[in-house]
Amino acid sequence: MAGPSDATPVVEAQKRAEPELKNVVEFLRGKNGPKVRRGILNGKRVDYFKGKTAIRTLLSPQYQKLKKVPAIKDEEEAQALMVKLLPFAFFLRTDRPVPAVPPPPGTPKTLNLAPQQSFDPSSYYTWFYDGSPLYTMLGGAAMVVIMLAGVMFPLWPIQLRIGVWYLSIGVLCLVGLFIALAIVRLIFWCLTVVSMKRAIWIYPNLFEDVGFFDSFRPTWAYDEPKKKKKRVAPSKSKKAKISPSASTEQVPATATAGVNGDEAAEATGVEARPAAASEAPGNGGGLRNRQAATIEEIEDDES
Repeated sequence: MAGPSDATPVVEAQKRAEPELKNVVEFLRGKNGPKVRRGILNGKRVDYFKGKTAIRTLLSPQYQKLKKVPAIKDEEEAQALMVKLLPFAFFLRTDRPVPAVPPPPGTPKTLNLAPQQSFDPSSYYTWFYDGSPLYTMLGGAAMVVIMLAGVMFPLWPIQLRIGVWYLSIGVLCLVGLFIALAIVRLIFWCLTVVSMKRAIWIYPNLFEDVGFFDSFRPTWAYDEPKKKKKRVAPSKSKKAKISPSASTEQVPATATAGVNGDEAAEATGVEARPAAASEAPGNGGGLRNRQAATIEEIEDDES
């Protein structure tokens, strides 16, 4: 969709923002900013966030530590600041329509630019600002320097080349020691499995998702088997669900059977079977047996 002829470009609108507002945008776009999601807008991948997440970020302690930014005390001031940032097109409101066919899990959501630009905590906003260009320029320059240094390695001074060679050998030795340690701990575990009741792992956290130093703590530990969860038998679970409802339906049926059996059957829609000889009034467990009698539901006649 073509925009109006007098529309201001996004870059020009962003340049008009005050320095304090730019500092706020830098904070929101940084690592402490609101959680972003991946979407597709006009065929391009973009980052978008929800309005209430940005408000929560502006009320966080990280924002309170910043300098040269507008002070925020409550949620209303945070929402007013987001309204003030919206005209500079650092981010714009976008709609996320529900597709007719649900996409596969993990697929970026399709976004459409909203015709009315306003701030609402429950709406979504797409970033049109990728952060300060200074970091992009520094990263590009560093990449070029590294590539040139690798290509011009034969022209390096002899001392520098020797130092790089020793450094690479040291890295290879560390990798070899790590592999050797993994093999030794596996062999030791196999020996303890055969000779002891419980196996022992050396450095049990070596391959766990922990820090470098925590990978070597503790030095050893028993290989504890994982506890298996007990599964409830289907028959037991069904009985447990059916028995309370059955008992509640049986009591009214037996209670009304003493007055008029036919009327009770019509009122409750349940047909009570005749009691056995053991259910005679002379027996002590007659009432209890009548409550435990089986029942059958009678379908209602539509006629």
